[in-house]
Amino acid sequence: MSDNKTLHIAVIGSGGAAMAAALKVAERGARVTLIERGTIGGTCVNVGCVPSKIMIRAAHIAHQRKESPFDEGLSARAPVVDRAKLLQLQQERVDELRDAKYQRILRDHSGITVLNGEARFLDANHLAVRLNEGDEQSVRFDCAFIGTGARPAVPPLPGLAETPYLTSTSAMTLEALPERLIVIGAGFVALELAQAFARLGSQVTVLARSHLLSSEDPAIGEAIEAAFKREGIEVLRQTQASRVEYTDNEFSLHTSAGTLRADQLLVATGRTPNTEALNLEGIGVETSRGAIQVDEQLQTTVPGVYAAGDCTGQPQFVYVAAAGGSRAAVNMTGGKTILDLSAMPAVMFTDPQVATVGLTEAEAINRGFTVDTRVLDLENVPRALVNFDTNGLIKMVADRDSGKLLGVQAVAGDAGELIQTAVMALRAGMTVQAIGDEMFPYLTMVEGLKLCAQTFTKDVKQLSCCAA
Repeated sequence: MSDNKTLHIAVIGSGGAAMAAALKVAERGARVTLIERGTIGGTCVNVGCVPSKIMIRAAHIAHQRKESPFDEGLSARAPVVDRAKLLQLQQERVDELRDAKYQRILRDHSGITVLNGEARFLDANHLAVRLNEGDEQSVRFDCAFIGTGARPAVPPLPGLAETPYLTSTSAMTLEALPERLIVIGAGFVALELAQAFARLGSQVTVLARSHLLSSEDPAIGEAIEAAFKREGIEVLRQTQASRVEYTDNEFSLHTSAGTLRADQLLVATGRTPNTEALNLEGIGVETSRGAIQVDEQLQTTVPGVYAAGDCTGQPQFVYVAAAGGSRAAVNMTGGKTILDLSAMPAVMFTDPQVATVGLTEAEAINRGFTVDTRVLDLENVPRALVNFDTNGLIKMVADRDSGKLLGVQAVAGDAGELIQTAVMALRAGMTVQAIGDEMFPYLTMVEGLKLCAQTFTKDVKQLSCCAA
């Protein structure tokens, strides 16, 4: 304990995990020193979730003004895209949310002291903080929480470092839309930005080392690839770049599919934990490729030092980071709780959206389950029919013996909205029979979960519109 008998917690970072930890430990009576070397708020509000979803939403509206299923009855006209004005709107909202949800809270909280500087561990109870104004300050703590996040990873592609390539961070603040854009990467971030740029007017080519969303059920990647092709986005599977050059304001990318040329190159191949400046090895905190190793209670290999979020090996979603930070705070202040990710939802905000929870069919089989699966095409979902948008699917994975739900994967316009119902069903240990027997509101996309569950025992094509 500290000399004044009040527990003192050092929190390194100010993003989703760090803020959740700081606020929770302060709520539980501890004194907090929060250290941030850069912009308050971390990735999500500044350069991640918030600006990307604003850009994606603008692109969605631009796309619908140009093309929709109702064009025979509603006039369509390609919009004029003023990138500068869109960027201004995006940044204004980012600034508002950063101030309201981070800066103002920290400024007004009597239990939290903020130090602007870079922290490094001296031992398991002391930090040295190199303040941004130049001085150095020592901080003694009883427990420490690391929530330093991650940054875009840079692959070892020959020639890349000598070019003005884009990352997910710089792409969202690009002042002019490129006529031609190449995207290296086939995960959530790469595909969200690829479609957004395409809908705002860029000619986009996506390079996938294997195929789109290779860690998901194969049907998911195939559905998104089909959606991209409908919109004129070129997808090159099994394609790797061997070298990149930049001359006369043009990128030349040498690949297994030939030489590709573009005005801009976006590299979105993953993220790297921000841990190298912390002196973790010096105090015995184990890492794997920079990611801090934690147990189910979020404690590192050094007692009293905890971590959560993108700087660990946890799934890189801000709600996972916040949940981890909050639970670590409970454990640092005398409680005992764990971070249970067995029913963690994941959403990709393309159009259609991708949303998943639980086990895929392959994962369930690998864990020893005897599985039963069903795939429901959206042409069987009334909401999709009245939207004139039936491109997509819902897949359920169940234990064959018990009927217990094991996982759900969905590709649909509102997949991100329906997936939480599947989360709750998983948490409750529901069977597909029980889900199929529940009442769901008619003409909602979430009704697709009920219909998919019913396909385990009946042919839903033979049901009336709202038959139970």
